[in-house]
Amino acid sequence: MSEYFGKEVPKLGFGLMRLPHKGIAMDIEQISKMTDLFLEAGFTYFDTAFVYPGSEAAIKKALVDRYPRESYTLATKINAAMAPTEKAAKKQFLTSLERTGAGYFDYYLLHAFMENNYKRYDKFGIWDYVKELKAEGKVKYFGFSFHAGPELLDQILNDHPEVDFVQLQINYADWENPKVTSRANYEVARKHGKSIVVMEPVKGGSLANPPKPVRELLKAYHPDMSYASWAIRFVASLDGIITVLSGMSNIAQMEDNLSYMKDFKPLNEEEQEIIRKAQVLLGKYSTIPCTSCHYCTEGCPKQIAIPDIFTAMNKQLGNGQMAEAKAAYAEVTAEGRMASDCIGCLQCEGACPQHLTITEYLKQASEMFE
Repeated sequence: MSEYFGKEVPKLGFGLMRLPHKGIAMDIEQISKMTDLFLEAGFTYFDTAFVYPGSEAAIKKALVDRYPRESYTLATKINAAMAPTEKAAKKQFLTSLERTGAGYFDYYLLHAFMENNYKRYDKFGIWDYVKELKAEGKVKYFGFSFHAGPELLDQILNDHPEVDFVQLQINYADWENPKVTSRANYEVARKHGKSIVVMEPVKGGSLANPPKPVRELLKAYHPDMSYASWAIRFVASLDGIITVLSGMSNIAQMEDNLSYMKDFKPLNEEEQEIIRKAQVLLGKYSTIPCTSCHYCTEGCPKQIAIPDIFTAMNKQLGNGQMAEAKAAYAEVTAEGRMASDCIGCLQCEGACPQHLTITEYLKQASEMFE
């Protein structure tokens, strides 16, 4: 538990991007149960976004309609990159208010800054718009989420020292990853005195089931701790962290997270050394560093299930499970939309926060499975 902005904030946040479904609809019953468990354990921070399909409406039913407004904190995001005009971008705030019924947002973020989109927030006057919302009490604190390098982060924080916090992708696998630069971005934010909300601490779930040598290393030290617990405790142990968002998708994941974060203990020296060894081991595996955010799929003209295909590939690349990889690929492409259907339009690569060469990976998938 740490104190930020005059109140105590528990170190675990509920990320609402990967909520459970029943068929194509949100599983409101399960989401409500997860919400109950989260609040009963003393946690309060919920994180959604305008562009998370069905998420804002789901949290209205599971949280806002069922609990007093002062009992939780709610974060959402405005995405100018997805808006055709300034008017459409600014309307996202009103839509988010309507969807959630929250009345105001405790934390409001300019969403997913990358080299190819951050200037759009200047073009549409979003910085001034969000400052107005804060002055009107519709937003308590504002910041931005970030998917680029330390040079750009330093530039933005120099240009906008008024931001209250930043949201960064930090996990032990990406700590020195030259494409994600977790450590360098963390250090820039702290240099500017900014507190940090952490996203992707389990790297889209991949650190919940890392390669076999990493699993063996972690289990040898603490057989009873989940692999995800190591990842979340790693980032929660850093200085200046407001909270760590875990994109929980079912009650079992919620219960696991609560089991070690309710009475959070930072990593000790032995555990830090084990993480360093895990980082070395991960460097030997050529898995695709996809976090399954699905930003790439929204505009895909062929509707290829890119993250699911990469998950199938990683069964072979990370664990040598070729039979399982082929079965997973067959399931993902049962209705068509094969990797070989890619037309190379590069829409996906422009949207990818991890800056992956998606079209090249899809060619590899075609060669591997087809």
